[in-house]
Amino acid sequence: MRGRHRESETLDRLLHDVRSGRSGVLVVRGEAGVGKTALLQHLVRQASGCRVTSAVGVESEMELPFAGLHQLCGSMLDRLDQLPGPQRDALGVAFGLTAGDAPDRFLVGLAVVTLLSAVSEDRPLVCVVDDAQWLDRASAQTLGFVARRVLAESVALVFGVREGPETHELEGLPELMVEGLRDDDVRALLARVVHGRLDERVADRIVAETGGNPLALLELTRGLTPAELAGGFGLPDAPALSARIEASFLRRLEQLPAETQRLLLVAAAEPVGEPGLVWAAGERLGIGVEAAAPAAASGLCEFGTRVRFRHPLVRSAVYRAASLEDRQSVHRALAAATDPDVDPDRHAWHCAHGASGPEESVAEELERSAGRAHARGGLAAAAAFLERAARLTLDPTRRADRALAAAKAKHDAGAPDAALALLATAQTGPLDELQRARVDLLRAQIAFVVGPGSDAAPLLLKAAKELEPLDVGLARETYLDAFSAAMFVGRVSGSADLLEVAQAARATPPSPKPPRAPDLLLDGLAVLITEGYPAGTPMLRRALVAFRGEDLSKEEGVRWLWLACNTAAMLWDDETWDVLSARHVRLARDAGALSVLPMALSSRIAVHLQAGQLDEAAALIEEVQAIAAATGAHVAPYGTLPLAACQGREAEAAELIKATLKDVRARGDDMGLTVTQWASAVLYNGLGRYDDALAAAQQATEHAQGSTPSLVELIEAATRSGMAADADDALRRLLDTTRSSGTDWALGIEARSRALLSHGQVAEDLYREAIDRLGRSRATVCRARAHLIYGEWLRRERRRLDAREQLRTAHEMFTAMGLEAFAQRAARELLATGETARKRTVETSGQLTAQEAHIARLAGGGLSNPEIGSQLFISPRTVEYHLHKVFGKLDINSRNQLRGALSSDPALAQAA
Repeated sequence: MRGRHRESETLDRLLHDVRSGRSGVLVVRGEAGVGKTALLQHLVRQASGCRVTSAVGVESEMELPFAGLHQLCGSMLDRLDQLPGPQRDALGVAFGLTAGDAPDRFLVGLAVVTLLSAVSEDRPLVCVVDDAQWLDRASAQTLGFVARRVLAESVALVFGVREGPETHELEGLPELMVEGLRDDDVRALLARVVHGRLDERVADRIVAETGGNPLALLELTRGLTPAELAGGFGLPDAPALSARIEASFLRRLEQLPAETQRLLLVAAAEPVGEPGLVWAAGERLGIGVEAAAPAAASGLCEFGTRVRFRHPLVRSAVYRAASLEDRQSVHRALAAATDPDVDPDRHAWHCAHGASGPEESVAEELERSAGRAHARGGLAAAAAFLERAARLTLDPTRRADRALAAAKAKHDAGAPDAALALLATAQTGPLDELQRARVDLLRAQIAFVVGPGSDAAPLLLKAAKELEPLDVGLARETYLDAFSAAMFVGRVSGSADLLEVAQAARATPPSPKPPRAPDLLLDGLAVLITEGYPAGTPMLRRALVAFRGEDLSKEEGVRWLWLACNTAAMLWDDETWDVLSARHVRLARDAGALSVLPMALSSRIAVHLQAGQLDEAAALIEEVQAIAAATGAHVAPYGTLPLAACQGREAEAAELIKATLKDVRARGDDMGLTVTQWASAVLYNGLGRYDDALAAAQQATEHAQGSTPSLVELIEAATRSGMAADADDALRRLLDTTRSSGTDWALGIEARSRALLSHGQVAEDLYREAIDRLGRSRATVCRARAHLIYGEWLRRERRRLDAREQLRTAHEMFTAMGLEAFAQRAARELLATGETARKRTVETSGQLTAQEAHIARLAGGGLSNPEIGSQLFISPRTVEYHLHKVFGKLDINSRNQLRGALSSDPALAQAA
């Protein structure tokens, strides 16, 4: 450990924290050979009193799903029965222990969080993962998720990662950069390994060329004679350091007997390190047990209860140095030694690498492995099996079919470039019409994922039209995808708009009888866009009823409820929006659908914002951000920005608006642009900056399918800015939606908007109608704003006492909800009537973070720690940790007191 005092101290502090009941996460990063493995071994040696479990990423095993995770958690599976049912099932399927639907990574990740937390209750747990850059993607994603979710557990997660290869799953975690040793430490180490006098100029060159890399120094000097070292003749210029280290290992390999070299090749091709398999394959190749002794004596590999190479570069050097023919023969021997019933996937993998040409039987076996991998949620592995199967297929038709299946799997696994390459392969073969349409569909889906500003909408529209005569059901689903794409990208990219999609959808053959909820939704949207709200609203109401029904499958709910929620909001159906958004979040959480859950939460956040439940919205925003951090996915600020606008904190919101506008324009995100402009209008109306609010609202409503909520902001801003004509035009457009809807929310908004443009008794009647109707809806913020503008109107009518009553009500409501700008606007109006608004005392809720408030409400509602953990993707112990802090802040000491503490706090009580 020469020269590693700083690094050792960091690891020792991490162990101290874990022994004290605090989690620790560290990514030890550095170039090959710099000493990462030595530091991890130091950590293990120092971890007395802790349970240690480890895994090593293996390059040749990167396509096998959850292989690394199984290494790490395999010894803990006796605790599997202690997990909650959905988590137990997800992890069992992922590890191939049970059959079932493919588990989502979030549910697997939560299961691992719970498992590690449970194991650490006995004694602190130290998890060490070396060569994490070579973990299979499923394991890397899961461990990245886990690393971000452990908090109050006595668990340490330490990863060794080689500098260079991308490891997005571990980005943002605490890092320890391991750099080369200082020159004096290098010289001291050099003096220990080189016997005799060393020419100073040669020593200088070794120090400079190895860059303080200890393994490079040890290996590069090992194979050189004293004469070579004395004159420096053995140190020619070389490329990358890792290649030079591999070359030094190869020099030692070449000195071993041929039989030993072949045994090492078997060990390099068998990634698990299972000695039984290695010896069984070696026996088939005629290799005797005596071949192991020279390998052990050379220090390159040890054969014991596990087969372990001295360094991962030894494994790669051995494998790369072998001829293709030798590698194939070794894989064939390993395939023969692997029981196809016990481990069919590795058997298929070795068969594939052992094949010297097309082999249909192996391709079929790979297809079956792909099916098993897909069932375990190993999409990347399924894609790899299918891609290899396509290569081994001689028949061009079957090769194209397998390449198309591989492309779909690559897309699902989040590898768009690889998917497009496989699509090109598929297109070289003979494809029937349905296959060609599926190629176009997949290309369109990839385009939509790559970037909202792409040509996704027109491509999806084209694919839907091609599918109509071939598969009507798939065509109709594709039209719904096209609707979603057009909503996201419409006016920004200039691509296919909603009208074009709707006209094409109306021309498609009718749905099967009885129609499913997605069919009703498609037909209703198509009519609404082409004929308007009066024609489309009744059809969409039928669709929403179907989505609320018991016949809706989980799959349909997860896939289409976002669009159904958006439709409910369009129809001013606040009750259905509330029901469907809650259902969507529940289904997405139950399924652990990481690609869908952020959008489901965003819709739910909007529901809470309309109801004035800002704490609840903030808690869900934290969850969205945690998901983004865990997955590395980009999540548009559909919740963050509206919350900031509603709160009315000008500096914070203005900065967020500026950054968001730049981002959504760069990505071509039309929906993000509309949300940003609407949020800007809300912010500026709250601040009383009506000209700015008018400009933002006009931008949000400038196209035919403009933001309806922005019309409401436009009417208020225009009337306050003296732009009556603009307000009249916006009201005309608004009435088309509200009168077709007929809900209290819609008619209350209509009455409030008409009142702004009316006078005398007509205006007063409309204000009172607005307050009455909005009081019967969930739109609490809208009702508070109706009280505000009614009070402002009364003050201008010189009815001060009446005005005070309305303004006081508005101020109290805004203050309780946390709408600071609107509360200040009401306070200013109250002051103009001669009354000073009472300052609200700081409530206990202000002491709780959004996460703590959320957990407090769930616990107060009777949920157990495991149930809360499952909902929020944290461990039960982390829930307990947060509750302990909540108890201290609320000055209580038990869960039984939570409900009383919450009910005594108006802000928390309202959200609860």
